[in-house]
Amino acid sequence: MTSPIRFAIIGCGRIAPRHAQSLLDLRDQARLVAVVDIIESRATHLAKQFGAEPATDYRQILEREDIDAVCVCAPSGLHAQIGIETAQHGKHVIVEKPMALTLPDADALIDACARAGVTLTVVLQNRYNPPMQDLKRLVESGRMGRLLLGNATVRWYRPQSYYEDEWHGTRAMDGGALMNQSIHHIDALQWIMGDVQSVFAYGATLAHRMECEDVGVATWRFASGALGVIEGSTLTWPENLEGSVAIFGERGSVKVGGTALNRKVFWKVDGQLEQERQLLSAEEVDPPSVYGASHRAVLADTLAAMREGRPSQTDGLEGRRSLALVLAMYESMTRGAEVSLAEIEPGAARQIAATP
Repeated sequence: MTSPIRFAIIGCGRIAPRHAQSLLDLRDQARLVAVVDIIESRATHLAKQFGAEPATDYRQILEREDIDAVCVCAPSGLHAQIGIETAQHGKHVIVEKPMALTLPDADALIDACARAGVTLTVVLQNRYNPPMQDLKRLVESGRMGRLLLGNATVRWYRPQSYYEDEWHGTRAMDGGALMNQSIHHIDALQWIMGDVQSVFAYGATLAHRMECEDVGVATWRFASGALGVIEGSTLTWPENLEGSVAIFGERGSVKVGGTALNRKVFWKVDGQLEQERQLLSAEEVDPPSVYGASHRAVLADTLAAMREGRPSQTDGLEGRRSLALVLAMYESMTRGAEVSLAEIEPGAARQIAATP
């Protein structure tokens, strides 16, 4: 029997327990050895919950020979740096979204993992949700015909206190509603609809005191000729109201929403209309948080990729695609003009643009 892969988690904030629980669920394949946070009490709390060793210095953890892989759950502005150092120590990298805040940093992380011969996974867990897998298969089957229009909608709420932790909503460490909250839905839309040719976006900070946008809207032109509409915000008081992806084709209209892209809201496809009620009832169970229930699937795929010597399904190149789209939208906000994706490739060393 193959020995379990030994993990550390760097960053013990909101998402870290999701990684820790997923590793516990996969205990026959993985083992959580250590958790790291610069706030000692936070590391200690998570360590006690999951039977791991707490630490405050991630570089000391990277030196250890009893760690094979690292989940990078630190603030977004540190993802690339920590990921690169992890790869340089010969350890596999599982990094939360976004994988970096600039394309050059994303490319440096991809290159570091390739040079070290380690697996790189970007956590885009909603791609693994059963309704999203069903939608991907449906589109690939051709039963919807030519895709014409796609929508990604994120109407979420964050109180002002959320942005008072010295990193959320900042240009250097996070970005705004598009980069942080909406990137999963942005990723899902381009994953289903295909390459984006150009974007035009507006952003504003209307309901919070923060550097970046708390609302962003955009139109996309896909390489196929289809159009897309993006809406992402953290100002829909008093709570998260909607997070959805809708696809409209010549012979089908489908919307996946729910707490975390886990519910088939409508599913009207030529030849399947009579099955609509059955399809809806099979998926109408929402997980308790917007993180969804698919981190385990991400890590299971990553463990399989390690064993099989293949890329994970959401490797660095896949993670880079949604990052490029958000950066193109930020560039459009700055210029007040349409921006071609080709204009930012392979990517100028531009930090997240200030929004109006």
